[in-house]
Amino acid sequence: MAKIKVENTEITIVTVEERDYISLTDMANAKESESRAADIIKNWLRTRYTLEFLGTWEQIHNPKFKVVEFDHFKMQAGLPSFVMSVSEWIEKTNAIGIIVRKGKYGGTYAHKDIAFEFGSAISVPFKLYLITEFQRLKEEEQKQLGWTAKRELTKINYRIHTDAIKQNLIPKELTPAETSIIYANEADVLNVALFGMTAKQWRDENPELQGNIRDYASINELICLANLENLNAVFINEKMPQKERLIRLNKIAIQQMRILQEVENRELLK
Repeated sequence: MAKIKVENTEITIVTVEERDYISLTDMANAKESESRAADIIKNWLRTRYTLEFLGTWEQIHNPKFKVVEFDHFKMQAGLPSFVMSVSEWIEKTNAIGIIVRKGKYGGTYAHKDIAFEFGSAISVPFKLYLITEFQRLKEEEQKQLGWTAKRELTKINYRIHTDAIKQNLIPKELTPAETSIIYANEADVLNVALFGMTAKQWRDENPELQGNIRDYASINELICLANLENLNAVFINEKMPQKERLIRLNKIAIQQMRILQEVENRELLK
């Protein structure tokens, strides 16, 4: 979930199955009071133009869309007696472009394509500001993507690393408390090889910081750490003594960090 501010109104955005949905309820609140938001959405939904837009979007993006039911609604659209709720539209046509959520962030949400169109029902300036703020949000998310991807990579490799420790270094008779000591000890092999200090040494030197040494690592360090976790798992499986593993991992870390830094410097010079 994320929020953007458009003309002093907070608009909620949720991601469902890798699609961004924008709160029509929040958008309607920008035009009228909260009590009238549902009426604004309902009035927008009952027009022929809106139904044709929604139906076309569904036919492009939704192979399970019920076209026959859509045609039935389209024939009635515009008539004084025609009224349709969002829930009815979803239920009858199997639509996915608009969703209804309950709970703390409940309300009516629409895929960004549809939400931008709904913005015209608020005002043209509102629609343009909405698009601008949404694009700014996506740009910020892209900036964070590289960091997040590298962090997730280290988590995956951490599982490979701990599995190797479990299978080769932890005797079955150890208690859970003793087992955790071995895991921590092996994590520090990587910390010393890459950062030159144990987790405790880092905490002692940085008492004002929250988290751990890896939370403050650079992207290059996280890439190198992911590689070291894989290599240490291999070395453990080969029954290599810890001292020898530490020496080899340190040499590899120095080499890889030098290469990564050279690549980064070349990119900066372009």
